Amino acid sequence: MDEARPLWATPLQFVFACISYAVGLGNVWRFPYLCQMYGGGSFLVPYIIMLAVEGMPLLYLELAVGQRMRQGSIGAWRTISPYLSGVGVASVVVSFFLSMYYNVINAWAFWYLFHSFQDPLPWSVCPLNGNRTGYDEECEKASSTQYFWYRKTLNISPSIQESGAVQWEPALCLILAWLLVYLCILRGTESTGKVVYFTALLPYCVLMIYLVRGLTLHGATNGLAYMFTPKMEQLANPKAWINAATQIFFSLGLGFGSLIAFASYNEPSNDCQKHTVIVSIINSSTSIFASVVTFSIYGFKATFNYESCLNKVILLLTNSFDLEDGFLTVSNLEEVKSYLASAYPSKYSEVFPQIKNCSLESELETAVQGTGLAFIVYTEAIKNMEVSQLWSVLYFFMLLMLGIGSMLGNTAAILTPLTDSKVISSYLPKEAISGLVCLVNCAIGLVFTMEAGNYWFDIFNDYAATLSLLLIVLVETVAVCYLYGLRRFESDLKAMTGHALNWYWKAMWGGVSPLLIISLFVFYLSDYIITGTLQYQAWDASQIPTVRKQL
Repeated sequence: MDEARPLWATPLQFVFACISYAVGLGNVWRFPYLCQMYGGGSFLVPYIIMLAVEGMPLLYLELAVGQRMRQGSIGAWRTISPYLSGVGVASVVVSFFLSMYYNVINAWAFWYLFHSFQDPLPWSVCPLNGNRTGYDEECEKASSTQYFWYRKTLNISPSIQESGAVQWEPALCLILAWLLVYLCILRGTESTGKVVYFTALLPYCVLMIYLVRGLTLHGATNGLAYMFTPKMEQLANPKAWINAATQIFFSLGLGFGSLIAFASYNEPSNDCQKHTVIVSIINSSTSIFASVVTFSIYGFKATFNYESCLNKVILLLTNSFDLEDGFLTVSNLEEVKSYLASAYPSKYSEVFPQIKNCSLESELETAVQGTGLAFIVYTEAIKNMEVSQLWSVLYFFMLLMLGIGSMLGNTAAILTPLTDSKVISSYLPKEAISGLVCLVNCAIGLVFTMEAGNYWFDIFNDYAATLSLLLIVLVETVAVCYLYGLRRFESDLKAMTGHALNWYWKAMWGGVSPLLIISLFVFYLSDYIITGTLQYQAWDASQIPTVRKQL
C-alpha cells in the first residue's frame, strides 16, 4: 500500500493544502468578533499563549501520525491499536456532518457573487411594496441588507417548526458548489494539489486589495483604534482564555482527520515539524491580518452610520424649529439642543422622542459574527463604497475560495479512509467514491436550503462538532503518549525526519495539552447543561430584530 500510495508533487503542495484547509471563514468572521468582545489588542495575549500550548503541539501530533502511519484516520488509529478504530470513524462522521452544512456557505457566496454584477446592488435599497406607494414594510423595519439576506436569500420562516419548501435558487447554488468541490477532488492529490495554489493564495490577494481600500475609507482609523486599544482587564476574564483556546482549536481544523489525511500523502522523510510551525504562524497571522481589514471596514460603516444619524437629527431640528439651513452643524449640535430645550421646552418635548441618540462608540461596540458579519455587516459597508459592484465581486470571490479550500480538507477526511479500504476500492474507482460522497452530502444539504434551513444550519454549526472534536483529540493525544508510547513515537519521528523530539513537544503532548482539552470539554459540557434546551436565533418579521427561540 505504501509503494502504491499517491504523493504530493512537492512539499509546497502539502503546505498549501494545510493552509488552504486551516485558513477559512473563521479567520475572517470569528476572530475579529472575539477581538471586539474580549479586549481588542489584549486578546492577542491569550491567543498567542494558546497557540503555543495547544495549537502547534496538537497540529504536529496529527501531521506526525498521518505521515508515520501513511493512512487515513481510520487506518492510522487502527495501526496504533485495533481498539482505536472508533476514533477514526468518529473523525469521519464529524467531517461528514460538517460537509453536510458547510458547503451551504459556498452556495450563499455563489448567490451573492452572481447578484454582485447588478447596478445598483440588490441589497442596497428596499424594494417597493405591492401597490408601489412606498417601501416594503419588513425591509423598512430592518434594513435593506438584512431584508435581502433573510427574505430574498433565505426566504426564512418565523420558526424551525415551519420547515417550508426548498428554495430552488439557493438549491441550484448548492448543487453548483458541490460540483465545483467534486471537480477539485476528482483525481485525488493530483487535482487537489493544483487547486490549493489558488484556494490558498487568492484570498490573500483579495485581502491585500481590501486592506489598501479599507485604510483609505473615511472612518477606518476609528475601527483600527478600537481594535488595537487594549482592554487589559479582559485578561482576568476566563471566557477570553476559553474562547482563545477554542478559536485556535477549530481554526487549525484539529480532530476532523483532514490533517492526518493530508500528511499521509507525504514522503516519510518530510520535515512535518517545520511545516507545523509554518502553518500555525500563517494561520494566526492571517486572523490578525483579516481583523485589520475587517475593522477598517467596520470603522467606515460605524462612522457612516454615526454621521447619518447626526444628519437626521440636524434635519429634524432644522425643520421643527425653522432654523436657517447650515446654522446647525455637528460641532454645535449639543449646544443648540441644550438651548432649544431651555428656550422652547414644550415644543422640544414633542420632538424629543424622535431624536436619536447617536454614538460612534455604540456603533463600534455592535458585535456580529458568522453569517451576520459576512452577509449583512460587510454588505452594508460595501453598498456605501464607490464602485460597489467591484468590491462585492472581490469579497464574495474571496469567501468562495476560503470555503472551497476548507471543503477540500473536509472531503479528504472522508474520502481517504474510504479509498484506503481494500473492500470499497476493489468495487469502486476513486472517482465513483468521490462522486457518491458529494452526491449524498448534496442531497442531505438541500435541507439547509429550505425556509427553516438557516435555523438548522445554526444548530449544526453550534452543536454538531464541539464536544465530539474535543473528545476525539483528547483520545488521540492519550493514545499516542500512553498507549502507543511517547518514547516509541519519538523514535519513529527520529527515524523519519532525522531530528530528535524537542522537550517542548513532549511536555505539551504528555500533560499540558490534554489538561487544556479536558478543561474545555468540562466548560462546554457544563455550559450545554446549564443552557438546557437547544436555542437558535429566529427572524420574525413582526419581532424585528431577531429573537432567541428554543427547540
